[in-house]
Amino acid sequence: MDKVGKYKIIRQLGTGASSEVYLGVDPFLDRQVAIKLVRPEVLKDEKLGKIYRRLFMTEASLAGKLQHPHIAEIYDAVEEEEYNYLVMEYVEGGTLEQFCEPGSLLPVERVVEMVFKCSRALDYAHEHGVTHRDIKPENILYAGGTDVKISDFGAALTGSAEMTHVADIGSPAYMSPQQIKGHPLDHRTDIFSLGVVLYKLLTGHLPFQGSNNHSIMYQITSIDPPPPSSFRHEIPPNIDDIVKKALQKDLDYRYQDWKEFSYDLAEAFRSQFMRSRDREIADSEKFNTLRKLTFFSNFSDVELWEVVRISEWREVRTGDSVIKEGEFGDAFFVLASGEMKVIKNGKLLNVLGPGDCFGEMAYLSETQNVRGADVYAMTDARVITIGTEALRRASDNCQHRFDRAFLRILIERLALANTRLVNA
Repeated sequence: MDKVGKYKIIRQLGTGASSEVYLGVDPFLDRQVAIKLVRPEVLKDEKLGKIYRRLFMTEASLAGKLQHPHIAEIYDAVEEEEYNYLVMEYVEGGTLEQFCEPGSLLPVERVVEMVFKCSRALDYAHEHGVTHRDIKPENILYAGGTDVKISDFGAALTGSAEMTHVADIGSPAYMSPQQIKGHPLDHRTDIFSLGVVLYKLLTGHLPFQGSNNHSIMYQITSIDPPPPSSFRHEIPPNIDDIVKKALQKDLDYRYQDWKEFSYDLAEAFRSQFMRSRDREIADSEKFNTLRKLTFFSNFSDVELWEVVRISEWREVRTGDSVIKEGEFGDAFFVLASGEMKVIKNGKLLNVLGPGDCFGEMAYLSETQNVRGADVYAMTDARVITIGTEALRRASDNCQHRFDRAFLRILIERLALANTRLVNA
C-alpha cells in the first residue's frame, strides 16, 4: 500500500485486532501523521462489524475536539467505500509498554511525572465530557523525557447515548471493578485504570494477576494487591498510599476527582525528589505553581502547559540582581515565590510578591526595551522568565491570556497611582 486518500504511506507502525497503523505524510501540511486503518473485513463481520464501526465513529467524533499537549490529537476521520481511517498526531517514541517489564523500569520520579501528566490530560477529557474507558500502557504514547500523550479513544464514553452502549470494552487487567460488573461508569473508572498503569510502571508487575481473564477479574473485584514497594523497595510510602487510594474497589474510597489525584502525585514528587535547590524543577511543580499564582488565574490548563513549555525557571538568592536599570531586556518575569524590591534612582518604588509580574514593557513596547528600574531579591526567590520572542510564537489563545493579564496589571497600577495623587 503506497497511499490512503491524500496521505502517502511510509511504513507500518503496528497492528491490532481490528486495525493497522501506518506512518504517513500529509502532503499539504508537510508533516508526518499516524494513520489508523480499520480492516475492511472487520467492518463486514456479521457479529463484530457493528461494534467496530461504532468504536470507529466514537473516535472519529473526537477529531479536532481534544486539543491538549498530553493527548494525541485526531486530525481527520475518513469513511470511504474502501477504507475507514483516522489520521492522528504521530509520536515517535512508541508506547509506555516498553517500560513495563522488571528489567526496563524507569526511575520512580519519572514515572510519577508521567502519570501526573496523564491525570491532567484525563481531567481535561473529563471536563469535555469524555471518559476514556481503556487506559493501559499500550494506549499512552511516549514523547520523550517525561512527556506522554493519551491515545485510542475508540472505547470512550462521550455523553452521547448512541455511542455509549458498547459492551465488553476495555482490557481486563486494567478494568475497574465497576467496569467488570457492568455498573454505570464515570471518570473514576479511568482513575482506577491509571492506578493500575502506575503500579505496572513502578514495579513491572500487574497488581491483579491470574491464569486467565476470569481469574484476573476476580482479583480486581475481591483481592487487595500488595503495595508497589513490596516489589521495589525504593518506592516511598506516600506513593504506596497514592496507588492504594487509586485502586480502591469502593468508589467512595477512591479518588473522587482528577485534581485530587494529580495534587497527591505532585506533592509526592515534591517531597521525595525536589530536596536539592540545584535539581531541575519538575513540570508538575511548575504546573501547580502556575495554577496558584494570581497572574495566571484565567489561564486554562492547556495554556498553562504552554507557559511551562516556553518559560525558564531559576532560583535566586537574597540580594541577587534580576534587572538592572538602563540595560537592554528581551524578556519579562513573574515571581513564583519570595519577594523582590523595585528601585529607581535609589528610591524604593515597590515590593513584589508571588504572582507579580515585572519587566513586561520588553514585550508590550515595540521600541522600548531598556530597563527602567533595578529589581533585587529581598529573599530567596524563584523567578519565571518568559522571552518576548517565545511568547510571540505562542498560540493566539496563550498570547491573549497574557495580554489580558497585562491589562489587569496596568489598570491596578493606574488605580494605585490615582489613589496616591489624591492622598498626596
